[in-house]
Amino acid sequence: MSEVRTRIAPSPTGDPHVGTAYIALFNLCFARQHNGKFILRIEDTDQVRSSKKSEDDILKALSWLGLIWDEGPDKGGDFGPYRQSERSDIYAEHVRRLVKEGHAFHCFCSEERLTELRKQQMIDKKPLGYDGHCLLLSEGEIAENLNKNIPHVIRMKIPSEGCCIVKDMLRDDVSIEWQQVDMQVLMKSDGLPTYHLANVVDDHLMQITHVIRGEEWINSAPKHLLLYQYFGWEAPVLCHMPLLRNADKSKLSKRKNPTSIGYYQRMGYLPEALCNYLGMMGWSMPDEQEMFSLEDMIKHFDINRVSLGGPVFDTEKLDWLNGRYLREILSDDEFTQRFSQWAFQPEMLQAIVPLIKQRVERFTDIAPLASFFFSGMPTIDLQSFEHKTLSQDDSKRVLQFIAWRIEELEAWHRDRIEQTLMQLADSLGFKIRDFLFPVFIAIAGSSVSTSVIDSIAVLGLDMTRARLRHAIEILGGVSKKQLKNLEKEYSALVHQSEQS
Repeated sequence: MSEVRTRIAPSPTGDPHVGTAYIALFNLCFARQHNGKFILRIEDTDQVRSSKKSEDDILKALSWLGLIWDEGPDKGGDFGPYRQSERSDIYAEHVRRLVKEGHAFHCFCSEERLTELRKQQMIDKKPLGYDGHCLLLSEGEIAENLNKNIPHVIRMKIPSEGCCIVKDMLRDDVSIEWQQVDMQVLMKSDGLPTYHLANVVDDHLMQITHVIRGEEWINSAPKHLLLYQYFGWEAPVLCHMPLLRNADKSKLSKRKNPTSIGYYQRMGYLPEALCNYLGMMGWSMPDEQEMFSLEDMIKHFDINRVSLGGPVFDTEKLDWLNGRYLREILSDDEFTQRFSQWAFQPEMLQAIVPLIKQRVERFTDIAPLASFFFSGMPTIDLQSFEHKTLSQDDSKRVLQFIAWRIEELEAWHRDRIEQTLMQLADSLGFKIRDFLFPVFIAIAGSSVSTSVIDSIAVLGLDMTRARLRHAIEILGGVSKKQLKNLEKEYSALVHQSEQS
């Protein structure tokens, strides 16, 4: 067998996700078990949402967990570039080949036509997807449209009948009818590839032998396998891992659980404990022991021991495991060293000092004033939210809207946060002092604290979101009916602000 090569291919469009680390871990273990290579590739074809900061954060987070790759954008290798944004010419060449050989076609349909098509398909209760309209264009019509520079995409052709058999390392063959598969866009109107084309081309050119990814990609497998067939390439072995789940068995999401690796780092979890816990998600050691190092996992790894039941990401179980590491693995000296590294990070302290310096008269004043920066969730109860004008429902509404709004921020800095909160307070008709009251309680555990806007900027999105969610739960949580009503109101507010 040729050298085993696996990869992780995150999109740099947000916080480093524990799901990315989970998939990276299993790719790493499989490659190391077979003395192969583990590759990191950045899939940044979404130029609007991708950012260098997000890429840097992903690399730092995976490195912090000890998931070290052999080839990547920071290390180079024989199959670079390892950023998709630097491989545009490669994709253009391959999509031209598909068109020339009759496996793909130009689609000039406007967004308006596609929207109407989807609406009609929903009314008729038909499967959603492209109807093949531009397949009927003659060569002359295509040439004329191209000469007029009419915006267009490139779509792949799909068989009209039969089915695709997807072979998977962890499950029986999966049969998917071609009628259920959409004529996927391969090249967008801006000349950039979609995930599906870039993924297949890169995996082939980088000689990836095994694609270990989340099970949400099973339905996309027919498109990928068909592209391999069109190009005349041998497809890699597919392995679809069970998704991490919330306690209610829904897909792990930041709306219900902290999902950012940065959050767990800020909360004081040890990277080896988090890595150990991710390894327990759907897999077990031969002797069923629950504490094991990454080296132990690699040594005993067997992909066939992966269980297909949806693993529940339980933070209480993670707490238990991390506690064992702190008590049983670290010596007193190591505990002291690791705590110091976590608590006294120069970058964090430099951000906090300007906020507290004018409020202290001696160093003993610092701990009461700044302790919430280094804590997990503040100790608060319903009485904490008692206010002369705000009801508890008002507070809950304010906190929920802020949680949604800050998730949409493209840049995380103080002035942008302040502007956002001021606009939201105005839209809701609250005086800013009243509006910020529940925010102070949620973030600092007290209405008397350093500037809450400055505090949010320092704490970051991960911790801020978690504290807002914690406060909402203290206030009684939000029922499905309430959530629906709040979502409608929030959407109306956003629409109104965009129009003004």
